Amino acid sequence: MMIKILGGGPAGLYAAYCIRRQLPDADVTVYEQNDAHTTFGFGVVFSDQALEFLGAGDSETLPLITAGLERWSDIELRLQGQRIRIDGVGFTAIARLRLLEILRQRALSAGAKLIDSHVVRDLAELDDADLVIGADGVNSLVRKTHEAEFGTEITLLNNRFAWFGATRPFDYLTQTFKQLAQGSFNAHHYRYTPTMSTFLVEVDARTFERVGFERMTEDQSRAYCEDVFAEELEGARLVTNKSLWRRFPVIRNRRWSVRNRVLVGDALRTAHFSIGSGTRLALEDVQALAHALANHPRSVQDALAQFEAQRRPVVDKLAGAATRSATWYDNFAEHLKLPAWEFAMHYIGRSGRVDTERLRAMSPRFVAGYEAWREAA
Repeated sequence: MMIKILGGGPAGLYAAYCIRRQLPDADVTVYEQNDAHTTFGFGVVFSDQALEFLGAGDSETLPLITAGLERWSDIELRLQGQRIRIDGVGFTAIARLRLLEILRQRALSAGAKLIDSHVVRDLAELDDADLVIGADGVNSLVRKTHEAEFGTEITLLNNRFAWFGATRPFDYLTQTFKQLAQGSFNAHHYRYTPTMSTFLVEVDARTFERVGFERMTEDQSRAYCEDVFAEELEGARLVTNKSLWRRFPVIRNRRWSVRNRVLVGDALRTAHFSIGSGTRLALEDVQALAHALANHPRSVQDALAQFEAQRRPVVDKLAGAATRSATWYDNFAEHLKLPAWEFAMHYIGRSGRVDTERLRAMSPRFVAGYEAWREAA
């Protein structure tokens, strides 16, 4: 079987490894438009449980990833001059480039072919493949080529956001919300190495227009955000890497495959960055796809049918939670009118996945603090 994968991000590289591992006779090639040492973004975050699936199905890759992880067990909300800690919500993070290096080596060790710095402009170039996997992200050529057949739906959220790095670590996954004269600001920041952090800045549409971010250069945006979050940065600097302002695209597809072409990861569906599940979903996608191909080595169509039937219920559940979280963030400026503790409770329940009793068991110190505030209010 000849398999060609478009996109050398986490989904594409891990697909190559998983497929070669389960189908050692398969001819697997990954095409990536950038060179092997270029990536966009900074850190990749996972929930504490997000890597458990690797341990069950891939005990060799898991220790390679976990060896480079930064870990913390609390979320910290900073707003209205207060710091509210939500305990028991564990996360881990790793530098995106380090993750790609690990997955690249795993793919090569399994015998996959990696072709870097190669832009595929027309899928006709891949026509000799038995299967084409679109692991080519939000702007997927595979999806765009067959958009009507996939039944693609794309909705842009109203907020604008830009990914920066910060030259300092933070002790927790931190959310800083600010209501200033010039508008409403939110920063998602967390360390991904002992000395570096991701620092994603989000603003509502009104603030974006009032500040004039659209007319700023990348460096001007960096300097402006550095000033807004000077207290949090404590003398550290923000770092750019294609740190352009954009609106988050909520991508869904009614069909996951068209003939011998299938989508995985962000090409298939996006999960808002606020729940930290995008990379996890992509890696789980390709594990499931590789398993389906191993079950049906002589029928790509049967494999793709199994992949979608088994994977879609899981994805739909997580995508629903991600959409609810994204909607909450799209209205964060309105939520800032709430008292700080009420805002925090609203925040932790935004995805609809945490009920009161579960929260009490998971975050007893936070719930005790909230109840003490309610009694005193």
